[in-house]
Amino acid sequence: MDRQGALRIGLTMGCPAGVGPDVILKAASELVELPAPVVILGDPRVLSERARRLGIACELRLIQKPEEARIGKLNLLPLSELSINPGEPTLSGSQAMVRYIKEGVKFCLSGELSALVTAPISKEGLAAAGEPFPGHTEMLAALTGTREYAMAFYGEKLRVALVTTHLSLREAVASLSVEGILRVARLAHDFLVQDLGLARPRLALAALNPHAGEGGLFGQEEKEILEPAVAKARGSGIPLEGPFPADSLFFRAVRGEFDLVVALYHDQGLIPFKLLHFRDGVNLTLGLPIVRTSVDHGTAYEIAGTGKADPASLIAAVHLAWRMARHRCRWPQAPVDPGSPCKPKA
Repeated sequence: MDRQGALRIGLTMGCPAGVGPDVILKAASELVELPAPVVILGDPRVLSERARRLGIACELRLIQKPEEARIGKLNLLPLSELSINPGEPTLSGSQAMVRYIKEGVKFCLSGELSALVTAPISKEGLAAAGEPFPGHTEMLAALTGTREYAMAFYGEKLRVALVTTHLSLREAVASLSVEGILRVARLAHDFLVQDLGLARPRLALAALNPHAGEGGLFGQEEKEILEPAVAKARGSGIPLEGPFPADSLFFRAVRGEFDLVVALYHDQGLIPFKLLHFRDGVNLTLGLPIVRTSVDHGTAYEIAGTGKADPASLIAAVHLAWRMARHRCRWPQAPVDPGSPCKPKA
């Protein structure tokens, strides 16, 4: 077997009633060209019916275990057999959606898959299926026993990691701490080094207040929290710089001064990121013992089955997962058993 064939990328189908099946099918020509086999964890009936609706000719290669996957084929490991209309989520579909994720994580932890790419799921669907998680990130952390993790976003022009995520602005500011910033900076640094292979990554911290507080005139958070966090990070060997005024920092990062920006709250990081990478942005979870990337969009029930869904984010997520898996396995420098993919980092 070719050495690159030892890597296998898992791809969950997401909610069967959403655009997950659409973007997988529309990305099929890219998936089969990847230098590693892609294993879709999903439903052959749903994919076949959706392909018919979209007028896409595709040949699904059914397999029973990941090691049967082959490069150049649309490998499908069937985990459900559903009859679902696009845009009409059901309880059985939500339960299947959860199964795809759990099986994917299990295969990654066992080393049968080298990375997991996730298509969009529904928060309501998770709740209906009895899962106590608000989304993929928290569910994956629980399934892998991960305590320290962070949400990040990757694009070729800009990369962002978030200190706080889905909180009100008031709650996000109140929750800022030296240790919280240091945790995300550490995870971001590990991502750049271990998963992207950057020898000397450059990280920048976005300020909270206008003009980075203007020496305390516009707020004390920079002096009391952000500057101590930067000093502590640098003292521990993490090359974090800042805090820099957010209104110019993202321009500097896009220009090439920094490899990643640590943003303090959701919209501070996501507004510039989506301005640049609305179509091809990738969501990823830092800190997991497995490689996980995801599309940066939701289930979009209103356009499921119409052909309007854009596969660009999925294609970018699969390519990033492959790149991360190669580096995490120290590929191709380290010898790899050609009969099995390298296992996740301990």
